[in-house]
Amino acid sequence: MMLRNGNIIIPMTYDSRQQAADITELEQQCSRADSIQLSSDLEHLVKKDGDHALLCYREDQLIGLLSWFASGSGEAQINGMVHPDYRREGVFRSLVERAGQDIAPLGIHKLSYKIPGGSETGLGAASALGARFSRSEYAMSYDPLTTLQPVPEDLQLLPATQADWEFMISCSSQAFGESEEETREYFTETDEPERVTYIAWAEGRALGLIRVNYINEDTAFIHNFCILPSWQGKGVGGKVLRQTLGLLLQKPYPVIRLSVVTENVRALNLYIRAGFKVRSEFKYYSGSL
Repeated sequence: MMLRNGNIIIPMTYDSRQQAADITELEQQCSRADSIQLSSDLEHLVKKDGDHALLCYREDQLIGLLSWFASGSGEAQINGMVHPDYRREGVFRSLVERAGQDIAPLGIHKLSYKIPGGSETGLGAASALGARFSRSEYAMSYDPLTTLQPVPEDLQLLPATQADWEFMISCSSQAFGESEEETREYFTETDEPERVTYIAWAEGRALGLIRVNYINEDTAFIHNFCILPSWQGKGVGGKVLRQTLGLLLQKPYPVIRLSVVTENVRALNLYIRAGFKVRSEFKYYSGSL
């Protein structure tokens, strides 16, 4: 796609080493200019069937990046950055408009912009696009120097099977307050080989679930961690988390990450007690196509 200012927007080729190198360079340039550590989430872009990405080039220089993935509930999560020398020239807006051509046919009408908490340019871009503040999240990672507490033996963590499908939908829907229809759609969209769901069992009953996205050989991302409401507040969550950490540290995975909504104090404290530390904060703004 050729723009009037001579910029070219192209889809990223996931196995292009040159494009990956260009993205890394853009990430570093933006981080230096904004005095914060920005992330392109490159690990999600360089694998087959990973996140979608659009690249904006001026001649041979990458000046803009937009990546997105469907996060369920008819919403696409947007991450992007623009070279500091080419801001306020409509680069990001052009990327959003081009992405809309791919997103709209999927029945997705809402956009969620992921912005580092300290990025004034990012917050300004979201405001210019008419987006409104939705929530804040902490990005956390496990401290490898933590002494892992004993893994409980009265609880089992087993990979989910097709027979667990309806429990997964019911448990997640109850815990997160979303409809079963939305939850079913989300689990269907994220049913991938590298994303494994584990069911927590005790006394012959399923009590909760936790999912792990095995991003690469070094990094695992914990998400969709939930316990049935009737079992919350009884220490089950801590046991499930320790079981999961024990599993991941055996592999071993040197990088274990997760995100938590800043207002969810109980979950935040649970993760801190288990050995996770806050690394950064992100703000999410909601907009529409």
